[in-house]
Amino acid sequence: MSGFGHTGTEAKHDSAIKQVMGRAEYTDDIPEPAGTLHAYLGCSKVAHGTIKSLDLGAVLACAGVIGVLTAKDIPGVNDVSAVHAGDEPVFPETTVEFYGQPLFAVIAESRDIARRAAELAQVEIEALPHVLGPMEAIAAGGAHITAPLTLERGDVEAGFAKAARRITGQMAIGGQDHMYLEGHISFALPGEDDDVVIYASTQHPTEAQMIVAQVLGVSAHSVVVNVRRMGGGFGGKESQMNLFAAVAALAAKTWNRPVKIRPDRDQDMSSTGKRHDFVTDYAVGFDETGRIEAVEGQWAARCGFAADLSGPVTDRALFHADNAYYYPNVRLKSRPMKTNTVSNTAFRGFGGPQGVIVAERMIEEIAYALGKDTLDIRRANFYGVGERDVTPYHQTVEDNILERLIGELEDSSDYRKRREEIIAYNAKGGILRRGIALTPVKFGISFTATWYNQAGALLHVYKDGSLMINHGGTEMGQGLNTKIAQIVAQAFGVSIDTVKITKTTTEKVPNTSATAASSGTDLNGMAALDACEQIKARLAGYARETWGAGELRFEGGQVHFADRVFGFEEFISGAYMARVQLSAAGFYKTPEIHWDRATGKGQPFYYYAYGASCSEVEIDTLTGEYRVTRADILHDVGRSLNPAIDRGQVEGAFIQGMGWLTTEELWWDDHGQLRTHAPSTYKIPLASDKPRHFDVRLAEWSENPKRTIKRSKAVGEPPFMLGISVFEAIGHAVASVADYTQCPRLDAPATPERVLMAVERLKR
Repeated sequence: MSGFGHTGTEAKHDSAIKQVMGRAEYTDDIPEPAGTLHAYLGCSKVAHGTIKSLDLGAVLACAGVIGVLTAKDIPGVNDVSAVHAGDEPVFPETTVEFYGQPLFAVIAESRDIARRAAELAQVEIEALPHVLGPMEAIAAGGAHITAPLTLERGDVEAGFAKAARRITGQMAIGGQDHMYLEGHISFALPGEDDDVVIYASTQHPTEAQMIVAQVLGVSAHSVVVNVRRMGGGFGGKESQMNLFAAVAALAAKTWNRPVKIRPDRDQDMSSTGKRHDFVTDYAVGFDETGRIEAVEGQWAARCGFAADLSGPVTDRALFHADNAYYYPNVRLKSRPMKTNTVSNTAFRGFGGPQGVIVAERMIEEIAYALGKDTLDIRRANFYGVGERDVTPYHQTVEDNILERLIGELEDSSDYRKRREEIIAYNAKGGILRRGIALTPVKFGISFTATWYNQAGALLHVYKDGSLMINHGGTEMGQGLNTKIAQIVAQAFGVSIDTVKITKTTTEKVPNTSATAASSGTDLNGMAALDACEQIKARLAGYARETWGAGELRFEGGQVHFADRVFGFEEFISGAYMARVQLSAAGFYKTPEIHWDRATGKGQPFYYYAYGASCSEVEIDTLTGEYRVTRADILHDVGRSLNPAIDRGQVEGAFIQGMGWLTTEELWWDDHGQLRTHAPSTYKIPLASDKPRHFDVRLAEWSENPKRTIKRSKAVGEPPFMLGISVFEAIGHAVASVADYTQCPRLDAPATPERVLMAVERLKR
């Protein structure tokens, strides 16, 4: 990076060149000290059962194996649960709960030795009945893994009674594997006394610190967790890294040698959680104009064997079940079901996409029932003002910009004309059919666990004028560090090259929140700015004491005070000589938010981010195959801190969202084994799947009305749901075979098989 890459400019990503050149260091690139050992997990091949015997004699007999770890070797608490539910053991003691559950760890001189030795264990498990899906769990009278939530407003029964029409339906919404380029990995180095230092690919260093301390039976101050960068996270490294950090640390302290653990991709995918899949039952009542009168819905989720983050994920699905639409009378319920599968976890959008897509399905149902353009039905139900601006959780929507956003995209994408042309093309019949859809997104920003809405930062200004900033967020490729550097550089009017961001470490900023909920820049940027303002206030005091009255300004690498001008380094050197403190700990907490889960009321979100996408597809009605021919996007990031990075986030989110709804299918066999556990069996979008015409623009006129960092808005999660326009465009193409008289009830993902079956159903 070079020059004054202040906020609002397209400063390049701080790691971009290093990543392209292969010089960017990840956890697996850290030089291994002499004596480093390697761990590998031995996992269950039964979905549910009682452990009768665990014979590890053959494992221990392997040359190069140093030892094994089982539940009995844990000195502290045998639990790595993110919510401290006590239901997620490092290793189970008596009961296996899913196929792929880690039972023990082999510690050896090399990873290959450990991996091969793990397969030699003789494990006897008495099988017990297992349930795999949410509806199967409900039918079996299964338990909720965490407390369900109900959101309700208005009189639902009266709303349905008033409605001229009513539609009911069910939609299955698939999960999604995170498929990061860098898998899970932890590297632990033992220290003196109880100390251990861990390098990990985690989005939540503080949680890893606390979990490791808990497992080892030591205080948190004995555990240091470091994160320089991740090769992708997407939520999968918020809580799922806990197990790997704990195993590496436990082995390091047991043998007093450095220990690294890195599962291969098959084990990574089989043994770590994914996006929750849901089966949603919905009912919508509406009038003859398409205006919604009442909505009722139940979201049943496959949560897995342990609570993990299923509570807040299923809550957020309900929070976003309205998407951009006002429901006068509404009742929404979650059913987080315990299943004998890996514990599902956070994934970009955190349940929100699974709520949004059902809102869009209901809009589609109404449009097809009335024979109207789906965009007209969407517009008729947008949040408005006055009585039409209250959400199902009783928060008032005050910053709605959807009408302008949708209007601009409708015009720039030429939606109306293209839709007419597509309908005319399909009317000719033929094997290939086309479809188009324009869908909106309204996404709430903030952790619904209110206490996570805080952040810290530590800023040092050195006497040579260089600056070092450390904050509690983690860099996983999203450009967080670049944006923080821009914020600090602008605060002091210096080149971005002057600012260095060091690795995230629990040694410098304590009690950090996860880098999640799209809040990384919102929280850590404000904390960094607070540290800047503290030091600037001290420098202003120094200037007044030295030269009298005047205003201090930092600009263009210079410091201006009254009629004096100094070079930044010169001014800082003078302040150091005058014994001015040039270090500050910044802090920020999000204001105005509150949430009462018991009553289902509050203001859980500080603001909303908006977006809209228009996608066009072409399907083959003989095979179900399809391609996305065009996508136009207009997205709201407020006043962009870095338009280049923000556009990249929007592009990536759209493609990832498209993958979730089209090709990324998770499939378990009857024995509970995940069969889509490698790139050979699990299909993420390729470069060739990108829309042929792909136009992504930011709403440059937008500005966050809330006091966020430089009036920007979060950009990590909201654009993920823009991919829903592809799913709805596929539905529009399918509907053409029945002359648009029926709403295709496609389940997600809309694989070619599902598309073909939907076509055949409509032909009958």
